[in-house]
Amino acid sequence: MCKNSLFILIICFLILNIHCESQIKLKPVTVEDFSVFIDSTNYITDAEKFGWSFIQKDVFNFDVIQNVSWKSPNGEQIKNFNLPVTQISYNDALAYCKWAGVKLPTYDQYWKAVANDKRPVVSESKSIEEINNVNIVGNVWDLTTTENIKGEIRLAGGSYLCSPKTCHGTQRERKLFIDKETANTHISLVVYKP
Repeated sequence: MCKNSLFILIICFLILNIHCESQIKLKPVTVEDFSVFIDSTNYITDAEKFGWSFIQKDVFNFDVIQNVSWKSPNGEQIKNFNLPVTQISYNDALAYCKWAGVKLPTYDQYWKAVANDKRPVVSESKSIEEINNVNIVGNVWDLTTTENIKGEIRLAGGSYLCSPKTCHGTQRERKLFIDKETANTHISLVVYKP
């Protein structure tokens, strides 16, 4: 009898755990959110430490530009604070999460959480859109906690530059990894409260 009760208890725990994990609600981190973090901590991002970062011209071409950061991801001061913050590395994302008491999703958690987002997917576009108007998938690549054997971080969701003819990032099967210090004009983060 005791073994049966233990077995039932373990099954219930597993079912509740799976159910809870799939119910996370992802929130894109905006320029405004990240600004509050910076103002509160004086944190310096990897792009700011290096003094340069990548600006993506299209899917295949990029420039390395001096003095770009989350404040000026394309080289010009950002004016819309409701855009997803970009020019953020994995290291920067972890620092933000620790400060905000939130977590980055795993790659699988990401795709489970976005499954019911019915807003339009931004891909094959000219620019990043405000977070309230578009699906989490598309718009910007999102950092996850999933790593490959080289310690690189898997990106999820694709970006406004993706299309089925190019990076096809809005498809779950797409694999794209970056190192933990890379920032870019179309890499951002989504988070959830644990």
